[in-house]
Amino acid sequence: MAQHTDLPARPAPGDRPELAGDVVRRIMHVASAMRHHQDVEVGALGLTPAAARALHELDPDRPLPARDLATVLGCDRSNVTALVDKLEQAGLVERRIDPADRRQKTLVVTDEGRRVRARVRQVMSDSRLLAGLTVDELASLRELVWKVSDGGCPESCGDA
Repeated sequence: MAQHTDLPARPAPGDRPELAGDVVRRIMHVASAMRHHQDVEVGALGLTPAAARALHELDPDRPLPARDLATVLGCDRSNVTALVDKLEQAGLVERRIDPADRRQKTLVVTDEGRRVRARVRQVMSDSRLLAGLTVDELASLRELVWKVSDGGCPESCGDA
């Protein structure tokens, strides 16, 4: 991670809007870089980012109806059908009849799906961009990110 030693002096209180705008732009840059790394790693697993997110959201120990996955992902059921088709073709999930309601099918993560899901979870937690921070800096950053996310993210933002 590149070190930026040319940071300007502490801004005056009147510079708050400009400073806040700079912070937002830098957060977006970091998020974009993280997303790029994730997309590359997920692609190496043979998944699209959407399929990886769907697999990530499935709990291997609790089969889930596709309609519930659509709700979790915040997308249309028809989109989930295509995602599940891809995951099923890759051998990562199976559609099975729900023993509690035989009219309904649930999504079950296969053994291979568990292995790939564990790797997807690692990819989604990739912290290489934070490697240059000390433990104290990471703790401070975590506090600030939590403070911002607790106050500004509606429930629909998700926990991704």
